[in-house]
Amino acid sequence: MKSIYLSLLFLVASLPIHAQNTVKGTITDIDTHEVLELANVYFPILEKGGITNENGEFTIYNIPNGKHKIIVSIIGYETYDGYVELPNEDYIKIQLYASAIEMDEIVLSTPFHKLQRDNVMKVDQKKISELKSNGAVTLADGINTISGVETVSTGIGIGKPVIRGLSSNRVLVYAQGVRLENQQYGDEHGLGLSDAGVESIEVIKGPASLLYGSDALGGVLYINPEKFANANSSKGDINFNYFTNTQGYNTNAGFKTSGEIFKAIFRGSLTEHSDYKTKDYRVTNSRFKEQDFKAAIGLHTSKFNTEIRYNLNASQLGIPEEIGVQSTSTTPLEPNQNINNHILSSKSKLFLENSSFELNFGYIFNDRKEFEDHHHEEDEEEEEGEEHEEGEEAALHMKLKTFNYDLKYNLPKSGKFETIVGIQGMTQTNSNFGEEELIPDATTNDIGLLATSHIHFDAMDLQIGARYDNRTINVDNSFDKSFSSFNGAFGIKKDFSESFTTRVNLASGFRAPNLAELTSDGSHEGTNRYEVGNENLKNEQNFQIDVAFEYNAQHVELFVNGFYNKVNNFIFLSPDGTLIDDNPVYLYLQDDAKLFGGELGLHFHPHPLDKLHIENTFETVTGKLKDGSHLPLIPANKITNTIRLEFENDWIEKGYSFIRLSTYLKQNNISDFETSTPSYALVNVGIGGEMKLFNNSLQLSISGNNLMNKKYVNHLSRLKSDGIYNIGRNVSFALSYTL
Repeated sequence: MKSIYLSLLFLVASLPIHAQNTVKGTITDIDTHEVLELANVYFPILEKGGITNENGEFTIYNIPNGKHKIIVSIIGYETYDGYVELPNEDYIKIQLYASAIEMDEIVLSTPFHKLQRDNVMKVDQKKISELKSNGAVTLADGINTISGVETVSTGIGIGKPVIRGLSSNRVLVYAQGVRLENQQYGDEHGLGLSDAGVESIEVIKGPASLLYGSDALGGVLYINPEKFANANSSKGDINFNYFTNTQGYNTNAGFKTSGEIFKAIFRGSLTEHSDYKTKDYRVTNSRFKEQDFKAAIGLHTSKFNTEIRYNLNASQLGIPEEIGVQSTSTTPLEPNQNINNHILSSKSKLFLENSSFELNFGYIFNDRKEFEDHHHEEDEEEEEGEEHEEGEEAALHMKLKTFNYDLKYNLPKSGKFETIVGIQGMTQTNSNFGEEELIPDATTNDIGLLATSHIHFDAMDLQIGARYDNRTINVDNSFDKSFSSFNGAFGIKKDFSESFTTRVNLASGFRAPNLAELTSDGSHEGTNRYEVGNENLKNEQNFQIDVAFEYNAQHVELFVNGFYNKVNNFIFLSPDGTLIDDNPVYLYLQDDAKLFGGELGLHFHPHPLDKLHIENTFETVTGKLKDGSHLPLIPANKITNTIRLEFENDWIEKGYSFIRLSTYLKQNNISDFETSTPSYALVNVGIGGEMKLFNNSLQLSISGNNLMNKKYVNHLSRLKSDGIYNIGRNVSFALSYTL
C-alpha cells in the first residue's frame, strides 16, 4: 500500500498547475432577490465547498477544468443542483426557491453521488443530529427512527440493524467508506461504533450486492463521517448528553482545521451508562462503557484528493441474563464483552480531464474478548456483583483482521450515459486465543468485478449494472470452500410531473455462508443455545422487486414503498430437541424463503402554518419459509404519528418541538421457537434550538422517551425469552457548543 501512495503522490507532483480555477458567485432568493448568507456551496465529486458571506458571495479555489456538479443548500429553500463548466464559467449567480420541505442531501452510498430526488435507487438518509435530538442513547438505538429499519437489541448497549426483516450478515455496514467486519454474525455482537464524529446515516433497503458484494443481500447501512472544515477555516466543538434513566452520559470534543490543501480532524468521546431502569427494576448488567477516538488527515488539490481516517472504539459491555443486584455502577459484571475495534481507511480520487479514478483501502482489526460468569456462591458475591479480575483470561478471545480494497473508474460521460467499472476485494483472517473456540481459525478471500451505468433522459432515468463475485474460505486443518455468484440490477425513475415520481428497481443479490454457519460447534455467554454448523451450506441467492411512489407538493408529501424479496437457500437456525451442557441444540438448515411488505408515509405542513409538520408513517414486513412457517426476528408492524413545530425568535434559532406516538402492533407471525409479542404504544416528546453565546453557536435540547413509563418488551429484544422489559422512561439533556 505504501508503494501505491508514493506513486499517487508522485503523480500529484507532476500534474499541470494551469488547470486550477477559482469559482466565485452569489446566492439570492429568486422572489425577493435578497442575498442568502450561510448557504452551503459544494462540489460533491471534488469534495470541495464553502459558505456564502453576509453579501451572499462565495469563493472556492483549486477547481480543475471540466464540467462539475454543484450543490447549493440552505434551510428554508429547495436544494439547487446544476453544473459549472470551467474555465468558461468562473462567476455564477444562483437563485433559490423558498420551500418548507427539508433540504435534499447528496447520497454517498450509491455510485453516482446524486441528490435523492435524482437517484434511481431509493435511499433513506438521516442526519445524526436529528437522531440525537430524538433522545437516542446509542447509534444503534437512533436508526430505529428510520422507516423500515429496526434493531435486534441486548439491553441498550448492544444493538444491530434490521432492514426489512433481515439482519446480521445479510446487512452490510459501511463506515469511513469501507465495509465494517466485526464478527457481525453473532446476535449479541453490536455495531462497535460511536455516533461521535458521524455526519449522517444512509440506508439502502434491498439487495445491494451489485455495489458491495456478498453480505449486502438485505441492504446497506452507510455511515458517513463528519466532513473536513471548509478551506482556510478552523472549528471546534464540545458536546454533552445526560440520560436520567441510566444516570449515564456521553461526551465528545473535536477540532478540525483546513488550509487550501491540507486538512485535519481530531475527536475523542467517553460514554458510561449504568443498568437501565424499567418501571419495576433495573436490568442487572445492562451497563456499559465506551471510549472512542477518531482522527483524519486530508490532501485536496485541483487534480487529486486523498484522506486517511482512523477510529479506535474500545467498549466494555455487560450481558444481561437475569434480574439480580440493583446497582447504578457502570462497571460491567460477568458475563461481559471487552472489545477493541480499529478502523484504518484511506480514500483517494484522481481527476482527469473528463473522468476520474477512486481508490479506497480499509484495514479493520476487531479484538473481541468475552469473560464468563464463574457462578460463585451467593454468599460470596459482593454487593455490586462479580467483575472479572485484572489479568483474568478471557473464555472467548478472537481476533479478526480484515483488509479490503475498492478501485473504481468513472468513465468519461458519453451523451446520456454515466458509467462506472470497478474491482473490489477482501482478505480476512480469524484467529482464536481463548480457552473456548466458537468458530475456528480461518482465512477468507473475496474478489468482485462490477460495471454500472446511469442513463439520463428528460423525464426519466435508468440505471443498469452487473457483477461477478468469488469467495473462498480456508478453514485451518479442515476444509476449503469456494462460493461464486453473478448478479444484476435494473432501475427506472420516471417523473410524471414536477410533483409525482415513481421508482422501480429489480435486483438480485447473494450471500455466502459465514464461518459460524459453516463451522459452529459450541455455545458461549449470550447465546443461550448450542449451535452446530453445516459445511454443506450453499449460497443464499435472492431477487427483489422494489416499487416507490412519491408525491411532493408545496404543503403535502406522500410516499408509498412496496417490496417482494424471494430468497433461495435461506439459512436459518432450528432446534433439534436435544440438549448439550443444559443448552438446547440448534442446527443450521436451508430452505427457500420470501419477505414482503413496505412503508407508507404522509407529511403535511398546512399553509399558512408552514412551520407546523404533521407526519405519519406505517411499516410492515412478513417473512415466511417455503412450507409457510414464519421466519424469526421479523419486526412487528409499526405506526408512527408525529407533530412537529419549528419556531424562531430574537434569541433562539432553528427552534423545534415535537410529540411522537409510536405504536407497535401485536406480532403473531412468529417462528416455531418464538412467542408472540403484545401490542404497545410509546410517547416521546422533545424541544430544542440554537442560540448565540459569546458569538458562538450553542445548541440545546431536551427529550423524553417512553414518557408514560410503559412496561413492554420489543419483539426483537434478545431479553424477551427471559421476560425482561425494555427501557422505561428516559429524559435526556443535550448541549453542543461550537468554538
